[in-house]
Parts: sequence; structure tokens; C-alpha cells
Amino acid sequence: MTTNKLLESETPRFAPSILDSDLANLAAQVDILAAAGIDTLHVDVMDGRFVPNISIGIPVVASLRAATDLLLDVHLMIADPENYVTEFVEAGADVVTVHAEATPHVHRALDRIKDAGALAGLALNPGTPLAHATELLPVLDLVLVMSINPGFGGQSFKPTALDRLRAMRAAIDSSGRQIALEVDGGVNRDTLEHVVDTGVDLLVSGSAIFRHPEGPATGVARLVEQLDALRSSRR
Repeated sequence: MTTNKLLESETPRFAPSILDSDLANLAAQVDILAAAGIDTLHVDVMDGRFVPNISIGIPVVASLRAATDLLLDVHLMIADPENYVTEFVEAGADVVTVHAEATPHVHRALDRIKDAGALAGLALNPGTPLAHATELLPVLDLVLVMSINPGFGGQSFKPTALDRLRAMRAAIDSSGRQIALEVDGGVNRDTLEHVVDTGVDLLVSGSAIFRHPEGPATGVARLVEQLDALRSSRR
């Protein structure tokens, strides 16, 4: 079985969301994260239709690819993603995640991602049944369980996500496939222990890193210290 490159490093681990970064100095911010030991960047793409906000797009993904070798985990919060996934892969995305709610043709979108050479992910909003993902596990490389309603950074973690993450972990394990489980929204020092206990692989965190009063390097260091302590306590 081919190893999912999202699972090649020790998990769980952090995937900082650049939505909360200083976009005017994005290359420098990425260098800071790489020096802090980060190997995956979470890139939130919003279109103002699927979610009530507009963010970055294909040119920024291409600029990131030119600036770093880190894994680019591109999260498309856009309507009709099947029309754009190939371009995001060509721009340099290693992983492209689409929302189950964003298209009636989600299987087509996932096939196009894989045909273009990237890993395929499916995201589920807090009110979306997990069955939308379990039906598609044979073609998925990642399942993203949203712990907030997507569209804005800095929101509070929804505790109902914990049971959803546990159930999704069990479904993935039962499938026998190499599928990463990711959580996005409100992951910080207050919620980290509860989230880690669900068996998640990737922890998307934005404000806890980029809005840390001592800067993103310290934001990463504090979260990693806490994560390492949790790992040690469970061994």
C-alpha cells in the first residue's frame, strides 16, 4: 500500500492556516514556520459564494509553491470546485480538499484532483452527516471535520466536533486505508488536549499561531510543547 504523504511524519501535527498570517510578508512568514519545524501549510480559499468571505486564489498558491517545499494543503471553500481543482494542482497544491456541500458532483471533483496528481480531501461542515465522507472513503486521502462554520478565522471551537472526530477516526480505521483525519477551527491551547484525544492526524490552527503576542514562531513553539507533553503522557 502506498503511504499517504500526510501520514509520513509523526502525527498529530500542526498545519498552520495562512488565512491569519501577515499576507504582505507571506514568504517571510512561511520561512518562520519552516524554521519552527512546520512541514504542512493549510491554505484557505474562499469565493464569497459558498462562504460569506473572499480570500486568496490560484496565484497565491503558485507563489507559495515557488517560495517553499512545504506541503500545501489547499482547502477550497468554493462553489463548484470541480471546475477549478486541476488549476490548483497545477499551481502547486499537494492536497486539495473540497466541501461535500459545495457541489452535487463531489465524486467528479475528487477524481479530477487525483487525476491531476494531488491527494484528494473531503471537508464536512458541522451540520453535515459523516456519511457523506464514509461513502467516499475508497477514493479519499483526507477527511476534514470542520469544528466551526467555515468562512472566517478566529471562531470558537464547537464541542460537538469531538464526537464527530471520534466517529470519523473509527470509520477510517475500519476502512483499512491510509486516510488522514484533519480538524479545522478553534484549535488552540484550550482545546488541544480534547482534540488530540479523538485520534486526529492534522491540526489546523490560525489565530493561536499568527496572533500570538510574541509572533508565529512562539505561537508554534507553545503549541508544539503542549502537544509533545500530551504525547509523552499517553505513551
